[in-house]
This record gives sequence, C-alpha cells and structure tokens, in this order.
Amino acid sequence: MNTRRNFFKRMGQASGLAAFSAVASTAVSKAAMAALPEPVLQTSPETMPPLVPNTGRPYNPVVTLNGWTLPWRMNAGVKEFHLVAEPVVREMAPGMVAHLWGYNGQSPGPTIEVVEGDRVRIFVTNKLPERTSVHWHGQRLPNGMDGVTGLNQPGIEPGKTFVYEFVARRPGTFMYHPHADEMTQMAMGMMGFWVTHPKGKHPLIEEADRDYCFLLNAYDIDPGAYTPKIMTMLDFNLWTWNSRVFPGISPLVARKGDRVRIRVGNLTMTNHPIHIHGHEFEVTGTDGGPTPKGSRWPEVTVDVAVGQMRQMEFIADEEGDWAFHCHKSHHTMNAMGHNVPTMIGVDHRGLAGKINKLIPDYMVMGERGMSDMSEMQMPLPDNTVPMMTGDGPYGSVEMGGMFSMLKVRKNQKAGDYSDPGWYAQPPGTQAYEYTGAPLASPKRQSQAGPAAMQQSNRPADTIELQVRKPQGHLGH
Repeated sequence: MNTRRNFFKRMGQASGLAAFSAVASTAVSKAAMAALPEPVLQTSPETMPPLVPNTGRPYNPVVTLNGWTLPWRMNAGVKEFHLVAEPVVREMAPGMVAHLWGYNGQSPGPTIEVVEGDRVRIFVTNKLPERTSVHWHGQRLPNGMDGVTGLNQPGIEPGKTFVYEFVARRPGTFMYHPHADEMTQMAMGMMGFWVTHPKGKHPLIEEADRDYCFLLNAYDIDPGAYTPKIMTMLDFNLWTWNSRVFPGISPLVARKGDRVRIRVGNLTMTNHPIHIHGHEFEVTGTDGGPTPKGSRWPEVTVDVAVGQMRQMEFIADEEGDWAFHCHKSHHTMNAMGHNVPTMIGVDHRGLAGKINKLIPDYMVMGERGMSDMSEMQMPLPDNTVPMMTGDGPYGSVEMGGMFSMLKVRKNQKAGDYSDPGWYAQPPGTQAYEYTGAPLASPKRQSQAGPAAMQQSNRPADTIELQVRKPQGHLGH
C-alpha cells in the first residue's frame, strides 16, 4: 500500500508537469504519464486522523467517518490530486466484505479538501472494465469540466487518464460521483466527499472544533454473496454510512463544549431522517452553500433527500454516549429479508419440534418480536452480519445499518479522535428496575371512541368498479 509518508517524501522529487490541455475531454499522453502525481491508496476501514495541510492555504481539516483525505501536491500554484477509479474490496463490518467499485482502494473514495479560490487539477485514471467520468456535484465550474459523459466530454475509457481543472469558487459541502452508467457505478459504490473551506473568516461559517463528514449509500448483497445487485431500486438490505454498517461504523468523538459540524451527503435511492440524541443542531449549510442565519432553527432530525448535502452544527454540551442514526427503523438493520411474514403471537412449539427432526438447526424467529435475534447464536451464512448486532455496556444495542454514537467527554483532549470507551453514568442518573410496593393498575381506555364516519356517510357495502383499458393514446 502506498502511504501518505511516501507520497509526501516523493512529492518534492517529482518533476514539473508537461503542458496539458485543461479540458476534461483530453486524454493524457504516455510521455506525460511519468509526471502524474503518484496515486495514494488506502485500504484500512478505520477512521483516519485529519490531514493537516503542509502546503497551500491553511484550513481546519475534516474527519471522514471510516475514511480519509486524499493528499495532493502543489505544482506552480495548482493543487494536484490523482483519483484512480477501480474495483475495491471494502470491509463493511468485521466478518463481512464486499466487492465494490471505488477510488484509490476504497468505497467511498477519499475526501478531497481544498480552499476557496484554489485552482485544482484532478487526474482521473480509469481501471474499471467500462468507461467512466467524474461529476463534481454542486460545484460552479466551466461546462466542459462538469463530467457528464456524452454531454460535456467523451467517457474515460479503460486504461485512460483524463484531467479536470477548475477554481474552487465557493466554500461548502460537496461530493463527486460518476455520470456514466450511473445505475451500475454508483450502485457499486463509486462516490466521494468534497469540502471547500473558506479562505478567511466567513460571516456564515463558524470555526468548528470537530468537523465530520460521511456519505449515505445502500447495497443489496445476499448473505453469502460479495457483489451488490445493481438492478435493485428500493429493496436494499444494507443501509450504510461510507459503505459501513453498525457495529462497523466508528463513533463521532467530541470534547464537552466543542462546536461539532457534521456534513452528510445522500447517494441512496430514498431520503434519510438523520437524528441525534441529547443535543439540538442547526442546519448551517447545503450543497448550495452556507444557509443564512435567519433561516436556521433548532432541530434534532434533518431529512436528507436523494442527491442532497446537509451540514449540521451544535455545541456538544452533554456528556454521554448518544445515539446518532437514521430514523427509518429498517435502515438500522442489517441483511434484511423483505418477504418474512409477521409471526408475533404464533405458537411455534409443536411445529418447531417437528421441523427440528428434519432441520436440526431450525430456530424459531419472530414470535415475540425481533429482539430475540440479538441473543440467538444462529449460524450465519458466509460473508454476512447479524440483522441486529452491536453490544453496549448493558447488552445488545439491537441495531445495525445506519447507526453510530456521539461520544462526548469533558476530558477528551483537543484533536483526540480515539474512542474513549463506554460512558459511566453518575449515580442517580440512570433508569433502574422498580422493586417497591405493587403499583396500582394503570388506567386504560375502556372502550373505543365514536365511529370516525357515521353510517349514513359510509360507502356502500358493495362497490362495482368498471375499468376501461386505454387503447393507444386516443382520448388522452
């Protein structure tokens, strides 16, 4: 694996670039290939520490959840990056890997961080089996750099390298992804984050002590399989943050009193209400830029629609381990099946014994709800994870998918992103089992209320529908 240390060591030895045509539709010549910035690869699924800039304008770097920031080199005042589109193997959680497509060894690809006003040059090398391109989602740039195959440029054929060059004109939260065979390439995990930092003090952008970012993505991978189904439209079974599922998602760590910024982008097929416990935040930015201060209000949940970016900020003023998750309940599960009938209240005792004679490993599922699954020691197929998993200090968290924690500690040092372990609640501040005198019976509603619709206004008992099938386009 190429490391950042080796990258920066060799950066100063690299020769200047040959003259390139600054249009995305021009392939790089073989003679110029030797002058390309060395592609830096990362295969670890852990959250990498922020990349503090040692060249170019200074900025406060972001932390990519279970990801990393792509190094660059300065060449005659231009910030140069090298992205490699290629097949990758991504660990989604311990015990499960997926064969995806991504950039520089990972899916999502590395975060690109620049400063407002930077001239940026990105070399994109295609090691996929089909053509690709890169669209710089939300950026203001020349039309020929927008990255839509067939519209703004020819596709980047396998083995070719193209150059994109533009000025990062406004600060904000952005992303990049292909605009070529999107159904396949984004379903396979091709995407990445882009952050443009302000070049100076900005009236709408506060300094943040912790600045996190991640992308929402979804996959349909059968247990025992390794490659996503690219034709799935809605029934995904793995809902992920940066191609990771809980318990494989790192916690977001903060020191008490820190201003925390969380940037989220959505490249799934549905919206996601992102919810935080213990704190209120304000939406301070979108992919359109920072939001006016008069438009902000306190929230605990923000809906991130398809193709949108949302930037949330709050003061981490409550110590503890606070849940942070998508509020769609099926999105906090792993490896879900979609055709399982509800078995709550069904007595399996006789049936289970008979089935066990034929299938010794058969286990009853769902007669008391789904939480029993977190306690079952059911043998799993190869390359999958339990639907409800992840242990906390008091037992199973009974979550999966798009779930993590905000861990706030008063003694967490500035710049320390390591997991501080589980929070110990002070005495008298935790729910407990009641063991006192028997309680009076709780009051219950004794009877149903009045009918919502009077008999005279109800539809007839029998309704006949007459359907006429359209014949061509006549009568439209």
